[in-house]
Amino acid sequence: MTIRSWLFIPGDSDKKLGKAEGAGADALILDLEDAVAPERKADARSMIRAFLDARPPSKRQAQLWIRINPLDDGALADLAATMGGVPDGILVPKTNGPADVLRLSHYLDAFEAREGLESGRTRIMSVATETPVAPLRLAQFADVALPRLLGFTWGAEDLSAAIGASTNRDATGQWAFTYQWVRSATLLAAKSAGVLAIETLYADFRDTDGLLASCVAAANEGFTGRIAIHPAQVETINTAFAPSAAAVDHARRVVAAFEASPGAGTVGLDGRMLDIPHLKQARYILDLHLACQSRS
Repeated sequence: MTIRSWLFIPGDSDKKLGKAEGAGADALILDLEDAVAPERKADARSMIRAFLDARPPSKRQAQLWIRINPLDDGALADLAATMGGVPDGILVPKTNGPADVLRLSHYLDAFEAREGLESGRTRIMSVATETPVAPLRLAQFADVALPRLLGFTWGAEDLSAAIGASTNRDATGQWAFTYQWVRSATLLAAKSAGVLAIETLYADFRDTDGLLASCVAAANEGFTGRIAIHPAQVETINTAFAPSAAAVDHARRVVAAFEASPGAGTVGLDGRMLDIPHLKQARYILDLHLACQSRS
């Protein structure tokens, strides 16, 4: 599954909900957590349910996900009010490890049965780094079967608050060491579990050049998409996380070189020796290109 851009939409804003689909995001995250004040939670649940009801799965322009509140602080009320609208997935914040994802999976089993939905259709994205213990348990995901889990994303703001840090940046404005480590751990955990690795948000939505450079770097490292906090960021994210024309052309030439030498473990191309890992990477790029083209 290819989902490059994940655009957050406050669940209690008629104006922003009304414009959400026009942004071109691969997935919309209808937010019930941080973007909604406590006294507005009930209204947001009703508005999200109405938004979902007006867009049945067969007619959706983008995947529709819900960020619920933490499992011990409103999640069940969120699910009870919205699961009848058949969201494509649930983004769960402040998870402490695989046990929390498994707990949410059990909740979804029950709600899917209540609504007469296909068992297992609702996927899960975990924000896996927002508590001090969560990054320490990321490696456990490699050893636990969680069929609903689609991917991980990470965040620095809640974690820095949880550990009492005055900032999550170093003197140069880059992520401080702790957050660099957390980011890398999230990427490796996602790859070891065979799920998507989603880069965290880029706060300055006016800085298109900075966003592009950051996205290209993340894609080169192996992240598969990125959180967007403003519609203006979506096009840049979609572009950065799709293979470039040059990358696609090179991948085609790599595949062609191996096809011209059946059974060969290595081939020469442009003065370089290529082996099977290069072929696997080329095929991955071509598959990703086709998936991005189909979404477009």
